[in-house]
Amino acid sequence: MIQITWLGHATFELRFPSGEVLVTDPWIEGNPAYPKDHKIEKVDAISLSHAHFDHANDVLPLAKKFSPKIVAIFETTSYFEKKGAKNTIGMNKGGTVDLGFVKLTMTDALHSNAIKDGDQLIYAGEAAGYVLTLPDGRRAYFAGDTAIFPGMELIATLYQPELAFLPIGDHFTMDPHQAAHAARMLKVKRVIPMHYGTFPVLTGRPEQLAQKLEKDGIQVWTLKAGEPVQW
Repeated sequence: MIQITWLGHATFELRFPSGEVLVTDPWIEGNPAYPKDHKIEKVDAISLSHAHFDHANDVLPLAKKFSPKIVAIFETTSYFEKKGAKNTIGMNKGGTVDLGFVKLTMTDALHSNAIKDGDQLIYAGEAAGYVLTLPDGRRAYFAGDTAIFPGMELIATLYQPELAFLPIGDHFTMDPHQAAHAARMLKVKRVIPMHYGTFPVLTGRPEQLAQKLEKDGIQVWTLKAGEPVQW
């Protein structure tokens, strides 16, 4: 079992049985959905789907405090290296990184990726998702920010994920209608909705996704920010 704590938007704290902690797309400072009473006390690794501020704002503060391994597409890790981050692992789509407590396989995602540095917008490679392979063999799919794309069927065929973290907010990502179809393509048992409600423009809601999946036998697992669950 792993412990999953949603920290708002696309930031999750995943605690593994051996004690290691993986943080996805860290956005703490300025995140209106971040639980104010939650304190991150340990980070062994960070996985980044892309480098937009609402996914990567706190990479450097966490890197400075905890010295975690930082996994992202090559161009993104190169940027953070120049900013002083250590232990970066630049990779690309199709590759797998074994962190010991979890394996991360980088997948495609349909989204942009750039870093705002002062008044400059810096190319940061392509956006990506990840398949997480747990020590017990179970797999989860973290989509990052993405539109629906045909390759989700290949992810289902190759990896058979049981759980998917899917964006549902619309405007910048899939909406609930697209996310429901994505869940069917992925053939998962459960979906954790993310990337919704943080900004007014992100209008998609978990209950809309649940309504669209009610006849498919796929559970929509709506988490409350700061409240850990076991999977």
